[in-house]
Amino acid sequence: MSSQIGVEEFHMVDTIPLTAEARAEFGKGAARRIRRADKIPAVLYANGHEPVHVTLPGHESMLALRQANALLSIALPDGTEHLALPKQIQRHPVSNHIEHVDLLMVFRGEHVTVQIPVVVTGEPEGAVLVNTERTEITVKAEATNIPAHVEVSIAGLEVGAQILVGDIVLPDDVTLDDDAEALVLSINAAASVDEMLDAGEAEGAATADTEAAEGDSEA
Repeated sequence: MSSQIGVEEFHMVDTIPLTAEARAEFGKGAARRIRRADKIPAVLYANGHEPVHVTLPGHESMLALRQANALLSIALPDGTEHLALPKQIQRHPVSNHIEHVDLLMVFRGEHVTVQIPVVVTGEPEGAVLVNTERTEITVKAEATNIPAHVEVSIAGLEVGAQILVGDIVLPDDVTLDDDAEALVLSINAAASVDEMLDAGEAEGAATADTEAAEGDSEA
């Protein structure tokens, strides 16, 4: 069971301005000095052009990159401005601070392939379990018209209901670039207390049998 779902109003990704500085020093030592100054080393890539190495403001970039598919308007030291999407963000494994960013230059009118978050809204009918398989879907969208997310409503859905990727309504000029038959989520029956107790007892018995069998083989 599936149904066409979505929202009539879509929120698009905002364009966020950032001012970049030229970067002439490279290597781990230079990168550490940049980060100590609350800045982020970055590389701006463009098809057919040499990569541009820059330094981005740390706090502003961190806030901007919290948004999925953040569309950045990068002001370069030579006075030019370029639109860019984050290609890869490297973070510290402990602090989660941004250590390096790869950016991909894009152009107005250009269609890009991006993954956008799926936001689930509403409450299903009765005591059920919502089994989520996908939290993102892949779409093609114009670079300045990327949805911030898509919503799926599970309000009133009952046991057995499913939402597939192809069920999600997309804005105009945004097309699906994903498996339409892939499962986004399903509504399943919640196990009763007795069922959970029975399952626990069965698991305990199976573990005891396995341990006994292992003991016999060792003997």
